[in-house]
This record gives sequence, structure tokens and C-alpha cells, in this order.
Amino acid sequence: EVHLVESGGGSVQTGGSLSLSCQYSGYAVAIPTMAWFRQAPGKEREGVARIYGERPTWYADSVKKRFTVSKDSAKNTLYLQMNGLEPEDTAMYYCAAERELVGSRYEFKYWGQGTQVTVSS
Repeated sequence: EVHLVESGGGSVQTGGSLSLSCQYSGYAVAIPTMAWFRQAPGKEREGVARIYGERPTWYADSVKKRFTVSKDSAKNTLYLQMNGLEPEDTAMYYCAAERELVGSRYEFKYWGQGTQVTVSS
């Protein structure tokens, strides 16, 4: 059974930094694609960053040059380094693994429970 467990969330002031981690387990082989998503109260879930193997492949425009996604496959851990945090970054952050085609859309098969990030002005 696959498990994803996020950690590292917290409360910071504008301009601060946080480093999120996502420990994954239950995979017999390497995970090709993982990602970070976030969902703010009253808003839809949105993608933040995506990584293929250990190579970042996509960032949302709103986080480019501020956030960095990385993965340490030896430690089974996905990371999201967040710098220059803004109140608009306040959300529950989720990691996701194994993207698959469902109908005409790609969706992620496995999700963590999330970690809360709160940025105050």
C-alpha cells in the first residue's frame, strides 16, 4: 500500500521561508512523476510544481523563482523549498504521486493528507 506523508508546514511572515517534505513508501519501483499541489480556503486545488525522476519539469507561474521542487530517491522523500512567501501562498499543501491518464485528463493516483502553510502580512 502506498503512503505519502507531508511535513514541514507552519506559520511564517511575508518574505519568510519554509521547507516541505513528503515521505513516500509502499512503492516497489521508482516513482516517475510526483507533484505538489495546494488548496486555499474557498478555492480550487491548483498545481504548484512537478518533478519527473529527480528533474523538475513544471512550476506554476505564481511560484516560479521562489519555490524549488526536488527529490531524494535514496531517502524516498520529495521536497518543496519555498522562499519569499506571500499571504497568497497560504493553503494546505499536498504531495501527489503517479500520474495516470483518466479519460482525457492526467490525474494523480496517490495523495498525502496535506500540511498547512500560513503566511501573515
